[in-house]
Amino acid sequence: MATEAPVLSGRHIRLEPLDHRHVDTLASASATDRSLYQWSPVPQGKLEAATYINTALTWRDAGTAVPFAIVNLEDGVVIGSTRFWKLERWAWPEGHERHQRCLEGKAPLLAKEARNGALHALPDVCEIGYTWLARSAIRTAANTEAKLLMLTHAFETWQVLRVSFHTDARNGRSRAALERIGGKFEGILRAHRMAADFIPRDSVRYSIVAAEWGGGEGTIESASRPLGLKPVVFLRGLRGAEAPLFRGVFSSIDLVGERD
Repeated sequence: MATEAPVLSGRHIRLEPLDHRHVDTLASASATDRSLYQWSPVPQGKLEAATYINTALTWRDAGTAVPFAIVNLEDGVVIGSTRFWKLERWAWPEGHERHQRCLEGKAPLLAKEARNGALHALPDVCEIGYTWLARSAIRTAANTEAKLLMLTHAFETWQVLRVSFHTDARNGRSRAALERIGGKFEGILRAHRMAADFIPRDSVRYSIVAAEWGGGEGTIESASRPLGLKPVVFLRGLRGAEAPLFRGVFSSIDLVGERD
């Protein structure tokens, strides 16, 4: 059974569960400027978009990923994609407060259900990656809002302990952006994965842990501090008087090309 995929809405964008109906619009979004995707494999054309979605849905059905289409609220156009992935559920002992945690209304797993692939249990840690945007969404609030929506869901709803990010070590723009939203540099994984240009790439690893989400210097709250808001309040503030400030403060944050 797949991990439940929410719809996450902000002021500028909506994250909706990725599925086959997005093949055409995903292909259109990636066709605007191929030069944007130097560091990330992004589907080109309908055939590649269909394969991309099939892979994402296979991971979703296995309970290891929750993929999204990024939709511009103003015109309803798909402007990219992102996903939670590498969802891990740790084997907490029976009686531990994190043992088989479930969303409200979902019963804890029986051993037989777990063996059969039921995945009601919430993840303990996850990654955010496979993020890319169309040319029209570059240097707008879209990607920053997507990251904050996802981080809020991960920490507030799933109550994860850690959210991780990886990016190509050569992608300076993505590295700077991850640091600006509170990602802590953990190191470089050498020859970590095949890069988009088909060489063994070095990956830079960043993470945010639950204690940092709650506040303190050098955390995600620091990125929100110009507005005087904590992260979850910051998102609500996007609908109110703070919205113009959001565009002014964060429009320069650009994570295009960031992925695992």
